[in-house]
Amino acid sequence: MAHDARGVFFILLFPVGQKVQLFTLALALYLTVVELRAWRPHWKWWIWSLLFVALTHFAGYLVLRGYVAYRRRHRAHA
Repeated sequence: MAHDARGVFFILLFPVGQKVQLFTLALALYLTVVELRAWRPHWKWWIWSLLFVALTHFAGYLVLRGYVAYRRRHRAHA
């Protein structure tokens, strides 16, 4: 258990860990913008999606990907 805690403290306290966090956030936001540009939603969806991804990082991006895939599949069947 102590070994796991050391990994968390490394990410939170050291500058290298913070750079990794900022990089993954920037990557998640970039991928979200790419998805939203293809989908072309209302501007409120843009704000909501970017804030959601910023708050939840990759989990939020995966939810957005799942929703877009669902809508595409639903639209293809209709």
